[in-house]
Amino acid sequence: MRVLVVDDQQAMREGLVALLGLVDGVEVVGDAGEGERALSLVAALRPDVVLMDLRMPVMDGVEATRRIAREYPEVAVVVLTTYDDDRSVDSALLAGARGYLTKDAGRAEITAALRSAAAGQSTFSPTAAKRLVEALSRGVPEPVTQCPDGLTAREVEVLRLIARGLNNAEIAGRLFIAETTVKTHTNNAFAKIGVRNRTEAANYARDRL
Repeated sequence: MRVLVVDDQQAMREGLVALLGLVDGVEVVGDAGEGERALSLVAALRPDVVLMDLRMPVMDGVEATRRIAREYPEVAVVVLTTYDDDRSVDSALLAGARGYLTKDAGRAEITAALRSAAAGQSTFSPTAAKRLVEALSRGVPEPVTQCPDGLTAREVEVLRLIARGLNNAEIAGRLFIAETTVKTHTNNAFAKIGVRNRTEAANYARDRL
């Protein structure tokens, strides 16, 4: 299994390279300190898995993961980060990460996650798994039975969530779509119903949807 290590902290990056270099069947083919360099190395080296940090300069891990998933779908990404908040987990998974671990994970856990990702399976830290289950257990959105004013079903869902006070990132996590897609649906819906801001949109949703 060929692995690329990406982390902006040199000591962490070198430690991971050394750690994984001791694992039978794992070959560390390169390392990078930020997302753009990682993309260049993925193009040149075509690793099986990228072990990806999230918070990095130049290009962060979320954008790098999104680009890898789109341009090199055969390359799996496992996130290894200090952060396990809702937004970090949601953003990484929406970008296409196949695994999510925090940096307190040991060698065996990291190796298992890399092997699972290379085999097309997913692995999450207990905290990330809990947050994913919580997101799924929030409930299936209320079925859309009416779409007035030329709205699509998805635009109705977005407006309903705006009415409940959710921001774009939270709506993206709830609907499992990209935040940029939420913005597109929001702008389209605002134009169709003739509102100028989220307050007016929320009032519309409460009255009409």
